[in-house]
Amino acid sequence: MSWDITGLGAVASVGTDPGEIFDALCAGRTGLAKLRAFDLSRYRAHYAYEIDDRPGPGHDEPLRATRWLLTAVEQALAEAEPVPGPRIAVLVGTTLREQRSVELWWRGDSDIDQDRLHFGPALAQRFGFEHTYTFANACAAGLYALGMAADLLDGGLADAVVVAGTDSVTESAFGTLDRVQNRVPEALRPFDRARAGMLMGEGAAAVVLRPSGERPALARLRAVSMNCDAHHPTAPDRHSIAAAMREAHERAGLGPGDVDVVMLHGSGTELNDAAEAAALGAVFGPHQSRPLLTAVKSATGHTLGGSGLLSLVTAVHALRRGVVPPIAGLSDPIDELRDMRPVRDRAAPAPLRTAQVNAFGFGGINAVAVLESAR
Repeated sequence: MSWDITGLGAVASVGTDPGEIFDALCAGRTGLAKLRAFDLSRYRAHYAYEIDDRPGPGHDEPLRATRWLLTAVEQALAEAEPVPGPRIAVLVGTTLREQRSVELWWRGDSDIDQDRLHFGPALAQRFGFEHTYTFANACAAGLYALGMAADLLDGGLADAVVVAGTDSVTESAFGTLDRVQNRVPEALRPFDRARAGMLMGEGAAAVVLRPSGERPALARLRAVSMNCDAHHPTAPDRHSIAAAMREAHERAGLGPGDVDVVMLHGSGTELNDAAEAAALGAVFGPHQSRPLLTAVKSATGHTLGGSGLLSLVTAVHALRRGVVPPIAGLSDPIDELRDMRPVRDRAAPAPLRTAQVNAFGFGGINAVAVLESAR
């Protein structure tokens, strides 16, 4: 079983569309900058990966997450033309939804209709969509939505599904991270010994998913696996992560030796990176043909609910172009990556047929997708 990806859309701190983002990733450019949204004097961390579309430093606007969502969906639909209607479902993964808009309202900086805090009305107004569903499955939300989309198509409940994810930096989430992380990160450096923690990023991503064979495809989705182990509120379980990887391979009808590249979750935290790398070792370690590894968050920051889909959009471009972007800032890999193949310093050309995408969230919410080139 497989499903066709026929359209892509994305907005991030390093680019305004998927191609621009991929070129920036391959060039090693990042969106890291001094935080613009709110007063830095209250926090230890002063950096984030924000989209620079505000009026100026210290000023913020409501509904930015919705704005990026609409842009990413519009891009994906334009590439997927023609898209059948009206049996189109829209599944949106998010962590915080429009929480920043609520913060601005609470501070008296914005007067906003509460109906606009839900993505459905905006999607209906712009595109006429009638069936919109939002999933708040932490940082795995986008890939959870992708798995649900495949189920909808298999069940004949939709002719096409738009799968999207979006999040903006919120002061409450930024402040929480600032207080719970032991060290103060100045950059998000996945799998590096000097990593100090996670930094938030902003953006949205979207894909159009269709039954296989109906339209020319950009790539094929072979499988999505999901589990939720509830192991710990924040600390991941490497065994559950490994189980999600193995299930994805089994569903895709592939073995570990068939995977050419892995888009890592790579959150840059001590526990998450170690657990993910240990799980990779358990799954791929016995096989001589180990995949190339990269991590988008090193350039875009952690874009939360949409991060898995942003990695997936990157994976589609990697499969189509035959090149893997580097992990920005990876100069001294952790021991758990020993004998593996992280892409460092510069983009790596390679013959690519299959890609794995990882997305893991608080509470042991794990999701893994497997893609195949459509060439």
